[in-house]
Amino acid sequence: MTADQGNAGTQQDRDVEREQHHGYRRGPVLLRGGQVPRTTSDQNLLARGGGADWVHADPWRVMRIQSEFVEGFGALAEVGPAVSVFGSARTKPDQPEYRIGSEVARGLVEAGYAVITGGGPGIMEAANRGAKEAGGLSVGLGIELPFEQGMNRWVDLGVNFRYFFARKTCFVKYSQGFVVLPGGFGTFDELFESLTLVQTHKVTEFPIVLVGRSYWQGLLDWLRGPVLDQGTISARDLDLIELVDDPAEAVRLVCQRGAELRAEEEAAVTENAAAEQEAERASELG
Repeated sequence: MTADQGNAGTQQDRDVEREQHHGYRRGPVLLRGGQVPRTTSDQNLLARGGGADWVHADPWRVMRIQSEFVEGFGALAEVGPAVSVFGSARTKPDQPEYRIGSEVARGLVEAGYAVITGGGPGIMEAANRGAKEAGGLSVGLGIELPFEQGMNRWVDLGVNFRYFFARKTCFVKYSQGFVVLPGGFGTFDELFESLTLVQTHKVTEFPIVLVGRSYWQGLLDWLRGPVLDQGTISARDLDLIELVDDPAEAVRLVCQRGAELRAEEEAAVTENAAAEQEAERASELG
């Protein structure tokens, strides 16, 4: 057996052990062993072909999607001010990023925020752990995956989703800011989705802080270089992102920028109300 084969076997053993321990969650249902499906709800929803069966199945699927939003909104409605922390599920407890994730969460709790993560292992676990150990509310928004990793044990309030888009909506709806630690495709997706929503004014602006200069600097250099040079983004778009190394600085930026944005929003509301009153008076006089 080669070293690669040995490593692969070890990884397979870990996957089997994890699946047997945590199981696979599909909504409120827990599945293990041969009951674990080979496809996800997202795969079934987006599948192409197969005749006209979708005409009959998809309306019922819409009801399931609706119920997922209702359940998520109901569970998270009273969370209060919260910040989402994103990062890799593969980060190990002995890696420095794990400690940083925990320190970020602790600082957020001390600043009065609940902490929301994807509920899985790695940096998500670190942030949930930091929040719980600091005495704050630790929230996990899980997702149905072929190799379910389960909700980590530091989550106080957990919601499992079938559909990524329903989960993403809840991240944005209930977060006053995003702190993003090193991660892979899933982390990139969450980062760029949040940037897109803010850049296109689909949501009220909120702070987005990247933690880890050595990890993220190359991405920012690319954005400031060929991406900006091609005119596909504007220089102002880059102001939406803050980059730090220190967990305390990340928390400070979230609090500071959050306060600034709230003040701007309140000023805009006041200005609009005054303009409406002035228009009403002018209409009465006219």
